[in-house]
Amino acid sequence: MAKPEGVVAKPGSSKEYKTGSWRTEKPVFKQDKCTDCRICVMVCPDGVIFGSDKKYYADLDYCKGCGICVEECPVDDIEMVVEVR
Repeated sequence: MAKPEGVVAKPGSSKEYKTGSWRTEKPVFKQDKCTDCRICVMVCPDGVIFGSDKKYYADLDYCKGCGICVEECPVDDIEMVVEVR
């Protein structure tokens, strides 16, 4: 049976599969200017950013490298770097 068109997977479904190998770039949290706003955590479509006390990380087993966290960080404390495998 074919999957119906227009179906949206439930939030967080990427946790079921390690999707990090799709990435060509990865986020690096510089932890220099972080204000602990947690916007990066809120905007991550896969929910793979975690941390506290101005120290945040992405679970690279699941991060697809979309860069939304980088674009939304108000203090430019995250950067995308080329993935080296």
